[in-house]
Amino acid sequence: MSWLNASFSLFGEKILWTDLVGNVLSLAVVWLAMRKTLWTWPVQLTGALLLLAASLHAHAPGNALKQVLFCALASYGWIMWARGRREEKGLLVRQATVRERVVLLAALALGTVAVAQLFIHLTWLQVAWSPWANAYIFVGSAVATFAQSRALVDFWIIWVLVDLVGVPLAFKSGLYVSGAVYGLFFVMVMAGFRNWLRESRERNDLQEPNKAVTA
Repeated sequence: MSWLNASFSLFGEKILWTDLVGNVLSLAVVWLAMRKTLWTWPVQLTGALLLLAASLHAHAPGNALKQVLFCALASYGWIMWARGRREEKGLLVRQATVRERVVLLAALALGTVAVAQLFIHLTWLQVAWSPWANAYIFVGSAVATFAQSRALVDFWIIWVLVDLVGVPLAFKSGLYVSGAVYGLFFVMVMAGFRNWLRESRERNDLQEPNKAVTA
């Protein structure tokens, strides 16, 4: 389909429409997630499909595989948030427990090592620039999205860690819109983290008096 490869020029650089629209939707996902709306997930799924097409065109297999995984995780998140919204108290955000944080960080570290080895040894993936960076973004994005599906406040921080590597990788791959969007992500992610953290703390403060009474 020729429209998947459609592009325009900006300051002498070729910009793919799939990259542009996909990243606009990715920004929308951050805004929607801040508000805990169920639309977060179908929008994320659509954006992932567009960015998959852009990544394949740019021969960025690590990013392409990330988008495939995003499609699966977006479907999972959609189910989990829909289930949570049906509960009496609605979708409740919370901070991860110590055990959950250890598991998330271990998955990020061990997953990066494992995926990097795949990128290094599976030459057909053609990861030309830093297989470790591609692996880190791939695994970090998956871990962050999974934590988001569980409504954990900590997912915002994981996204910040991913963005620190995602910016140079996107520019190196020629995905200039993606690189610029990663910068905007940082500001929006910090705002989202503040809002979710405040909500989780307010809910904990309301629960403390009830615990004291029942005790």
